[in-house]
Amino acid sequence: MARKILEVNNIETYYDHVRALHGVSFDIEEGSITTILGNNGAGKTTTLNTIMGLLDDQPDKGGITFDGKHIGRKDTEYIVSLGIGYVPEGREVFDELTVKENLLVGAYLRKDRKNISADIQRMFGYFPVLEERISQQAGTLSGGEQQMLAIARALMNRPRLLIMDEPSLGLSPALVKLIFGIIPSIRDAGVTVLLVEQNANMALKTADFGYIMENGRFVHSGRSADLMEDEDVKEFYLGIKMEESVKGEQRYKRKRRWG
Repeated sequence: MARKILEVNNIETYYDHVRALHGVSFDIEEGSITTILGNNGAGKTTTLNTIMGLLDDQPDKGGITFDGKHIGRKDTEYIVSLGIGYVPEGREVFDELTVKENLLVGAYLRKDRKNISADIQRMFGYFPVLEERISQQAGTLSGGEQQMLAIARALMNRPRLLIMDEPSLGLSPALVKLIFGIIPSIRDAGVTVLLVEQNANMALKTADFGYIMENGRFVHSGRSADLMEDEDVKEFYLGIKMEESVKGEQRYKRKRRWG
């Protein structure tokens, strides 16, 4: 049985007096890619911000455990120091710093300073364009290049769990394909991935497990391959109406029958 690296148990999060998360529970298996899907306002980013300690005095109820350590209501710096990397929605690179300086900021908690240069080269292996832009200010990069930098910066701390919030947001289809093509490589290098996305098709094709969130609670979960075959998921998240799916299946059966 796979080991659980992150366990979220019945958390409730409030903004002022409004409850944003309603008893959210899930876990992440070590070595997996897990995705949380949902429309705008579903509570996805709130879930991540709660895990990362970015909301004061939250969660109001429930618990969060990473690698056996309780991290609910802990400081973000402490959470990052335990081995969680975070790629926020909107990238949030340091505009005035160069690409190299942004990467060095990502490694600021590390004590093994002698290996940092080697890890910068490893990031260039994932994203060669960053090497070409190494001395360029991050604010002058394209949106796609900034997203690559944000991912590389988070990886510079050598996290065991990488949390990514809407990595495809605002990117062209070609860049979305490139970013999602890198995620399995990150997992294969020993980093577990939690991915929040609106692009359900790309997320489910990439992930091992999926959770679907609506109005601050999970309404469906399972292996990604199973979710992609679920009729409700097809219709409401993949843009495939049930009637079209049935027609397609009928055409396939007729084709097989008559050659």
